[in-house]
Amino acid sequence: MGEHRIQLDTPLPLPCGATLPNRLGKSAMTEGCADHLGRATADHERLYRLWGRGGTGLLITGNIQVDRRSLERPGNVRIEGPQDAEQMRRLSAMAEAGQENGAHVWAQIGHAGRQAPAGACPEPVAPSSVPLKMLRWQQQAPRALREDEIENIIWRFGNAARVAKEAGFRGVQVHGAHGYLISEFLSPRVNQRTDKWGGDLKARARFLLEVIRTIRAAVGPDYPVGLKLNSADFQKGGFSHEDSMQVVEWLNHEGLDLLELTGGTYEHLSLLGVKVDNQFEREPPRASTAAREAYFAVYAAEARGIAKMPVMSTGGFRRRESMIGALNDGTCDLVGLARPLCVDPEISAKLIRGDVDETSVYEHTTALSEAEKQNLLPDEIQTATVLGQQAFFFMTLYDMAEGRLPHVNRTLPGAQAELVAREDLITRNLI
Repeated sequence: MGEHRIQLDTPLPLPCGATLPNRLGKSAMTEGCADHLGRATADHERLYRLWGRGGTGLLITGNIQVDRRSLERPGNVRIEGPQDAEQMRRLSAMAEAGQENGAHVWAQIGHAGRQAPAGACPEPVAPSSVPLKMLRWQQQAPRALREDEIENIIWRFGNAARVAKEAGFRGVQVHGAHGYLISEFLSPRVNQRTDKWGGDLKARARFLLEVIRTIRAAVGPDYPVGLKLNSADFQKGGFSHEDSMQVVEWLNHEGLDLLELTGGTYEHLSLLGVKVDNQFEREPPRASTAAREAYFAVYAAEARGIAKMPVMSTGGFRRRESMIGALNDGTCDLVGLARPLCVDPEISAKLIRGDVDETSVYEHTTALSEAEKQNLLPDEIQTATVLGQQAFFFMTLYDMAEGRLPHVNRTLPGAQAELVAREDLITRNLI
């Protein structure tokens, strides 16, 4: 076999006419750096300037919320209605910082739905009044949305996309995964409506399709619009893989430019790469190294066989060889990175140059010690590990946002304690 045709630095043309500079993308990671008015801050500028210098071609922001009443976590940026001059200045500064060296920064826009934490959202909404219990936060039971509220939220998505374009972001990504509002509409487990927004898959997908159409109308035909979609919820009675592939087929007719495949919800640890039930483990293995390493790659490959737009696969990619292999064996068109960028913002440039053969996410520091495991049941060990790891990477983002090197020697309980204290303070300052 000769050299691979596609390399990590090969540009990626998009259907709308834009071209991404290479085949590495930063998947969205919630930053929690907004001020009490939900505005972007200097922390966002520092963080995205670092990543923009680091060689990653596409930088997708953390969840920018379209409604202050439904935040994904304390410290979200939000875009609601017309923006005043200061809000626009801050959004533009965030976008420009990441794009100074040629990267494309896309604003991820979303609505938390029933997964909004109680401290930031006293009255969460959802397609139906189906409660949940998440790992990190406690949620109030959601109220079912009225139809006029559904229409208003669709408008909010379009408005947020228009504002993002005006602010200088070079694209938007709709968050339609991970159990947030769009994902809730798609799930028969959560969407139990009997009107036009619920019922069979076509009706449950109506909300997503209307959001995409409204955004496209707001930004025009030559502006990149992407979508993050679950390959499956991995929950009994939820959004299935077969459902997902049918939605991909429908999306072929909606003018999308990039489809990112992921999976799970915050009720299910597969979201974070943990195999916790037989359904997830029974998925057929692929022979390629990339599929064994990247835990959603098998789904991305199937979607890529259906999708007319480029496909991004995120989750578990660590070795350079696996990334290049996935770009050439039909798995995906763009490799998504997340946690590796939390500990080394320049990892993409190193991978492209061939300076390193694999990333590091400091697995040796993101495990519970034997002492920390004492007095915990096996399931509690797994949960404590997952939450501690999540806190660890949240805190390394804060380090970089505040101008420090990532502190990679935190213990998981220490990281969790730091994060809880910080988010309690942010929550108290919310209006």
